[in-house]
Amino acid sequence: MIGWDRGAAALVATGLALFGGCIGAAAQEKPHSVSACAGPMLARGTAARVIDGRTFVLDDGREVRLAAIEVPPLAPAGDAKAAPGGAAAKDALARLLAGGDLVLKQAEAQKTDRYGRLVGYAFVVREGAEHAVQADLIAAGFARVAARVASRACALDLLNRERTARAAKLGLWASPYYESLDADDPAKVLAEQGRFALVEGKVVSVRESGATTYVNFGRRWSTDFTVTILKRNARSFTAAGLEPKTLAGRRIRVRGWIEERGGPWIEATRPEQIELIDRE
Repeated sequence: MIGWDRGAAALVATGLALFGGCIGAAAQEKPHSVSACAGPMLARGTAARVIDGRTFVLDDGREVRLAAIEVPPLAPAGDAKAAPGGAAAKDALARLLAGGDLVLKQAEAQKTDRYGRLVGYAFVVREGAEHAVQADLIAAGFARVAARVASRACALDLLNRERTARAAKLGLWASPYYESLDADDPAKVLAEQGRFALVEGKVVSVRESGATTYVNFGRRWSTDFTVTILKRNARSFTAAGLEPKTLAGRRIRVRGWIEERGGPWIEATRPEQIELIDRE
């Protein structure tokens, strides 16, 4: 893994400072939100404490986990190999939540996760304007779009914001650690086993076997990078314009948790995990 160099740290710190300034300015603008990322209201209140870049505690003691995003974990002191940017993401979230009333809106059918935390989309209300927390974190480069976003429309909005932040090298994207991995270098991809990452490459073939569709980035299944899609999930990909069979020959970006099944492997359960990037 690539360490957090001083240059990248400085860029993130600069981005955080600029982002903090933008929050105050945004409060003077007209009300705005990402309506596609909003469901029924789950809770209201204020943030009493921020735990990390996507977790905080409400003033009534309930813990909240932000849906649809991935942020770096907080690194133990002195751990040079830890994923960079966790502290910057926490600071960015704290700045967003400070001094505003919070509205938490439902993201999934299940309102809490297995740890009892509320899971949803957070909005900060200042002077009558709603500011979408997840969207703002992604736009500033302090979070990435997760492998699962409940709404397709929400996913597309967040992916567009992420794409812009990545192109501008904002926040996390200033560090080489967060660059997309190359599917043509399966050994390097496999070295990141257990990590949430983005992988880019050209699909060599698409094959079906039993209940699984294999999206292959090489001809050697035992060593090359592969994406799998279970047939029971294929309908959602087709509905999103990502019919698995049509991916052959296309250049795509895949996000998810890297695992090993012969070679490196990501299981795609949702269409937001795959982006067509031929024209980027």
